[in-house]
Amino acid sequence: MNLTTKQLKQIPVFGIAGNFAEHLTQAGEDADFVDVKTDDPYAPKGIFPIFLPNFNNFLGTFPLSSSLLKANFSHKINLHLEPEICILFNVTYQENKITELKPQAFTAFNDCSIRRPNATKISEKKNWGEQCTGIASNWIEISSLTKGCELDDYSIISFIKRNNKIIQHGMDSPATGYQYFHQKLLNWIIKTLNQQQNTGPLEPLHDYINKMGKPSQIIISLGATRYTEFGKTGFLQPADKIAIFVYNHKQTTKKIITEHFTNQSNTEFKAGCYLHQEVRSI
Repeated sequence: MNLTTKQLKQIPVFGIAGNFAEHLTQAGEDADFVDVKTDDPYAPKGIFPIFLPNFNNFLGTFPLSSSLLKANFSHKINLHLEPEICILFNVTYQENKITELKPQAFTAFNDCSIRRPNATKISEKKNWGEQCTGIASNWIEISSLTKGCELDDYSIISFIKRNNKIIQHGMDSPATGYQYFHQKLLNWIIKTLNQQQNTGPLEPLHDYINKMGKPSQIIISLGATRYTEFGKTGFLQPADKIAIFVYNHKQTTKKIITEHFTNQSNTEFKAGCYLHQEVRSI
């Protein structure tokens, strides 16, 4: 399955904060959420917007790219790769509230962040212009997100190629390693999209969704995995090549995946989907 750029420009994109244990601490962002209270200590901290079609602020800029990642490196910035799985959902509404999210497909996502300690909202770290976020061009269809679904057989791993050296950036992590997953995650997303308020680093998502005319589809990135030791402080540099693989761990191995990226293979990756981006300065 594929989505054209024209199609993607019509679909809002959101991300989940804190759905993988220790990620926020590793990223130095746990302090941002010190005043965010959750019913469950293992629950994600909230949902943030990345792209809102036709919005009249920075969130209306289309940031997705399947090949390039651009940022201004003329001054020091801490630009962090964030390897994730994202899901395309069909949305059902009743009386202005979301009542159902139906998973359609999933792919690899780079929820890239500029670490800005003084940012008031998470979204300010996510969308700074065109081609600042990554999404793979190939999608894998999914029938549901219930336990035992197709996504249960997939894992996510990420790498950086720098000076011809391959460095693992994110831990090799199963999709089932997300703290909230399956129906529990769906229920939480629906509740959060309907009820999240404009507080702390979070934003009023229900208002945004209504302003967009209740979109029939949305993309939600499920949260970044834990970093390797290198990944914790291994910020991106111009000319880096990055790769995020969402792969079926019953069909391939980390060794084969590493070889695929090392050789910059043009052959089809049949065991899942992957995102390759080159980092460039603007």
